[in-house]
Amino acid sequence: MKIKIITPRVVNAEAWAKALAGLSPQPTVEAYAQQLRNVNVLVNGIRPDLVLAETSGPEDLAALEALASAHPEIDYVLVSADLEPQVLLRMMRAGVREVLPAPTPDQAVATAVLRLMRKRSAAAAVPAEKKQGKVLSFISCKGGSGATFLAANLAHILAANGERRVALIDLNLQFGDAALFVSSEPQTSHVAEVARNIARLDRELLLSAMLKAAPGLWVLAAPEDPALSAEVQPEHIQNILKLARETFDFVVIDVGRSLSAVTLQALDASDHVYAVLQLTLPFIRDGKRLRDVFRSLDYPARKIHWVVNRYEKDSQLTLADLRQTLGVQDLVVMPNQYQAVAASVNQGTPVDRIAPHSPITRALREFAAQLAPQETKGRGGWLSNLMRGSGQRQKGSEV
Repeated sequence: MKIKIITPRVVNAEAWAKALAGLSPQPTVEAYAQQLRNVNVLVNGIRPDLVLAETSGPEDLAALEALASAHPEIDYVLVSADLEPQVLLRMMRAGVREVLPAPTPDQAVATAVLRLMRKRSAAAAVPAEKKQGKVLSFISCKGGSGATFLAANLAHILAANGERRVALIDLNLQFGDAALFVSSEPQTSHVAEVARNIARLDRELLLSAMLKAAPGLWVLAAPEDPALSAEVQPEHIQNILKLARETFDFVVIDVGRSLSAVTLQALDASDHVYAVLQLTLPFIRDGKRLRDVFRSLDYPARKIHWVVNRYEKDSQLTLADLRQTLGVQDLVVMPNQYQAVAASVNQGTPVDRIAPHSPITRALREFAAQLAPQETKGRGGWLSNLMRGSGQRQKGSEV
């Protein structure tokens, strides 16, 4: 096991390295007496199995949070004098496994590391079943339906601030802009770049090509240059989605409007397809055409769902008209909330952050709750143990 120790204190670097060297099995240890924010933890793509980091300020905490979020395959032990509840929650959501108060005895550090080493060894000894995340595709019946907005914002809500791992993949390859709906950060790579390197595609390459838009939410953007869409082939999408299923709890795809060999590969691989339309005659006409395409592809009825976006009760055409035309009963209905949606799109910020109490946000949360019902579980771990211990100490001091 490869361990990196990063601490601003030389005495701690030496003492902790000596304590870890006495563990069995003996790990390979590298110690750096530097600020965490100044250390390149990953060198030439080579990564440690565990990082033991002592932080000395907000910049170090931010660096650890970013590292843990981007590389959840690494285990992390944090030593910090700042153990305020909000800091603990941030570290927990980022994926830090153990937190120790500074200063801490060498033996306590070794015990925490040994605990994680044993967990990792036990996990490696048992062949783990591959994750099979759900793939959800959103397709527009007609341009301007709002499918990209719904796909991007649903993905953000499904991520639940890091409780789930969600991928948003933009397959509107010529003019896609799904990333702009959830982040103002520039994209680091795109689908065509991943396709170009498909021969060496693995989990690390996929994650490195994705924009970390929010806790638990990664975005694989469409290329900026529409000409690059020609480089993406159906077999590329098949490989990307197979790996994404094994990496994420949900894979949300913005298919766009066009039907091609590439987008059909995504639709074929999807567990659920959501066709987005509005209650106007052109949308309903194209929805009927799309329904016929789905039937010709032999998609089962349980796979296809119809989403009525920008719904207003006083519309000339009714939900009953749509049900009769399409021959369906169940509809997902999203209310018309122009101001909240426009503010969200213009600011590149998910609507549940811009307008958390608006009807469109409530509708999206209900949608997400149907896809991923919340489970009440007794969760343990360092945070609950620390809080519980704190409560016991307070109770004891009152006696």
